[in-house]
Amino acid sequence: MKVERTIEIDAPPERVYEAVTDPGRLADWVTIHVGLKSSPDGELREGSEMVQCLKMAGRRFDVAWTAAEVDRPRLVVWEGRGPVHSSAKVVYEIESDDGGTRFHYLNEYKLPGGPLGAAVGRAMKRASSREAERSLERLKALVES
Repeated sequence: MKVERTIEIDAPPERVYEAVTDPGRLADWVTIHVGLKSSPDGELREGSEMVQCLKMAGRRFDVAWTAAEVDRPRLVVWEGRGPVHSSAKVVYEIESDDGGTRFHYLNEYKLPGGPLGAAVGRAMKRASSREAERSLERLKALVES
């Protein structure tokens, strides 16, 4: 399954990058974020790891993330492992755009369970899409304030 969104933010790319790579700010903009069990110390770099507790469809679950690519202030790629062999890849592309920033968000995830998992995934995609839109609006408000 894949969820993609792009939003224009009236702030420089560096400020957007700082907000999305600061684990302490996740609660300020990620709507499904519950908390961190561990997070990277210092500046984000390839190989940095964190364990995040998320809540979706009334259920809490942990995802162990590894920063697979980091190119400050343009790109961050997180690869995650969740419960029951689920996996995810989240990409933040940050592009300068006429004095502001175009922020592109991609979340690709794979749920276990064959055909049943695919059916659940379709329902989750609708919820994931709504939450991605809400999260990006919160990010925009946070960075522009």
